[in-house]
Amino acid sequence: MSAWCLGMLNSHGKFFLSYVAPVLMNVAMIAALFIFGGKISDSSLALAAAWGTVVGAALQFGIQVPFVFRYSKQIHFGLQTAMPQVREVIRNFGPVVLGRGVVQLSAYLDNLLASLLGTAAVSALAYAQIIYLLPISLFGMSVAAAELPQMSRVTGTEEEVYTNMRKRLERGLRQIAFFVIPSVVAFIAIGDRLVAALFQGGRFHHDDTLYVWYILIGSTVGLLAATLGRLYSSAFYALRDTKTPLKFAGARVILTGVLGYLCALPLRPLFVNLLVMAHVPLPNLPGGTLLFGVVGLTASAGVAGWLEYILLRRALQRRIGPIVFPISFQLKLWSSAIAAGALAVLCERFTSRAATHLPFRYISEGILVAGIFGAVYFIAAAAFGVPEVRATLSRVTRR
Repeated sequence: MSAWCLGMLNSHGKFFLSYVAPVLMNVAMIAALFIFGGKISDSSLALAAAWGTVVGAALQFGIQVPFVFRYSKQIHFGLQTAMPQVREVIRNFGPVVLGRGVVQLSAYLDNLLASLLGTAAVSALAYAQIIYLLPISLFGMSVAAAELPQMSRVTGTEEEVYTNMRKRLERGLRQIAFFVIPSVVAFIAIGDRLVAALFQGGRFHHDDTLYVWYILIGSTVGLLAATLGRLYSSAFYALRDTKTPLKFAGARVILTGVLGYLCALPLRPLFVNLLVMAHVPLPNLPGGTLLFGVVGLTASAGVAGWLEYILLRRALQRRIGPIVFPISFQLKLWSSAIAAGALAVLCERFTSRAATHLPFRYISEGILVAGIFGAVYFIAAAAFGVPEVRATLSRVTRR
């Protein structure tokens, strides 16, 4: 029902509330854990968190409903299948659900294969996914959701529609890349500080931080493809084509399962030997090197994500014409992000000693290092003349 509200609000050009509302679910879950934590057993605490989720879901839906009726005052509930618009929704419903659902199926396959490696592998994968999904939700899904109603409203001749769509796609691709490319570099360069800031403490030790960080690095293989692919899928939906994204998403799931199995199990010893040869510090965990199959699992899922992205891009360009996404622009972003990552790593070595005396050491260190990374990235991108820097800063200052 919350997703229904989201669709209604998005169709009226209202995006902020529908994407902030899920925060209420997280607040309710955190409140449940805070209230009952330390008072009941772990299994009972999990049950309390589940009820907190139920309460949070009701809040997430409830806060949006009044605004739905504000913007859709003439709304009537009913099912009139004779209406052409209803028939179109029903006709598109199945392929869209399956196309979006295979993403969940892909995540389920990852968890299923991770369960073959041990309980710690499943838990660490869940921790890494929390961080990995953040840029996808913030930058991939948000831009794709904002562009879908805009592209759907385009009218005119076929060439006029295609020209307008290409312009919107090119702008959306630049917006996504501007934020996701530095996210990829940050996860690789300072991911250990981010993981420590979010999770380290209590039963979560330094070795756990290293393990989750390595899984997060594996996830970066397909991070850019996953976010850009969202926008291409929305373009197909705007063209009333729901079957093409479904077909390519199905290919992605099959490849995810095959590559995931090979990288997590048969090829895992080779992967571990490469890490040892590279003198990468391996965390000391009860599951031993078996757990490192999850790193190969996430990396292989990223390869499958690139396949889906390439197929979507080629199919859309054959239909609406070439979509310009300049290599020079991407190189500027990669150069800015790498420079920011290098400086952040250098500063991390000096700040780690100073941070030992700060309250909430890992949180303080994470904020400091991430702040340095973000500032250097914006300065470097501005020096390269990337227009998205000024556009982003202007949006912030207007607010």
